[in-house]
Amino acid sequence: MKKIILNIALVLALVVSVTSCRETKEGTEKAGDAVENAAENTADAAEGALEKAGKAIDNAVEETEEAAKATEEAVEEVTGDDDN
Repeated sequence: MKKIILNIALVLALVVSVTSCRETKEGTEKAGDAVENAAENTADAAEGALEKAGKAIDNAVEETEEAAKATEEAVEEVTGDDDN
C-alpha cells in the first residue's frame, strides 16, 4: 500500500513539473514575441521621426535661402547698387 501511495505521489510530482515547465516555456515565448514587437515598433517610430526631422531641415534651408535673397534685394534697393 505504501508503494502505491509513493508511486502516485511521484507521478503527480512529475505531472506538475512537466506542466509548469510547459507554461514557463509558453510564457517565455510570449515575452520574446512582445520584445520583438516592441523593437519593431520602436524602429518604425524612429524612422518616422528621422524622416520628419529631415523634411524640417530641408524646409528650414529653403526658407533661409529665400530670406537671404530677399535681404540681398532689399540691400540693393536701399543702396541703389547694381552689379550689372
